[in-house]
Amino acid sequence: MTKHKDQRVGVFVDVQNLYYSAKQLYGEKVNFTNILKTAVSGRQLVRAICYVIRADMKDEKNFHDALEMIGFDVKSKDLQVFFGGAKKGDWDVGIAVDILALAPKLDVVVLVSGDGDFKEVLEYVKATGCRAEVLSFEKTASSRIKEVADSFYDFEKDLSKYLIKGSIRKKPPVRRTAPVRPGRTAPPRIAPARPGRTAPPRIAPARPGRTAPPRIAPVRPRAPARPRAPAPPREGYGVRKKAVK
Repeated sequence: MTKHKDQRVGVFVDVQNLYYSAKQLYGEKVNFTNILKTAVSGRQLVRAICYVIRADMKDEKNFHDALEMIGFDVKSKDLQVFFGGAKKGDWDVGIAVDILALAPKLDVVVLVSGDGDFKEVLEYVKATGCRAEVLSFEKTASSRIKEVADSFYDFEKDLSKYLIKGSIRKKPPVRRTAPVRPGRTAPPRIAPARPGRTAPPRIAPARPGRTAPPRIAPVRPRAPARPRAPAPPREGYGVRKKAVK
């Protein structure tokens, strides 16, 4: 069964899956207006539902209001925080239940997600006579869901259409510096000498809390003085000759 304007379409958008795929791959936000237009493709829209997680983030309410203005029904649930800090927030079961409940009123089920856990759900709706279509990013979509879908549309074919350029403010790069070893202070940086000038002497930094002791030359022990023998008396200088008898 191919696309035609009389088909009744239901669109189910896994916002968390779509948001983090776009952020991880391209650092941008998703254009949900163009995604809805592509999902419907000029056919009869019965219902379009976005599934979101409330996490007390800045501008979260404005985002949900914008989805409603586009034409989505917004279903939300709180982010679960478990003992020990673990967090969980997904709509897998809720999306599956809504697809199964609305499938009898639809001709086409359009799933906007790359999560492979929906494989069995799409197999079921196909068995009831519905057409199963999947829209997602090729690089993050599971091969399980691409194999079972009647058609798979890759957003990467036209990123300028499905991404909002510059929507996420990127942080400036952090300049890395060499770490200082514990117990040592970084030596002062000395500007290089200009041509014709002598470079200033480099001074080794003193350790914290210590002053360099003055260098004292060791005193060498002196050898004991040797006793000198008395000099023999010289003749003719105050010494009388004995008379010869």
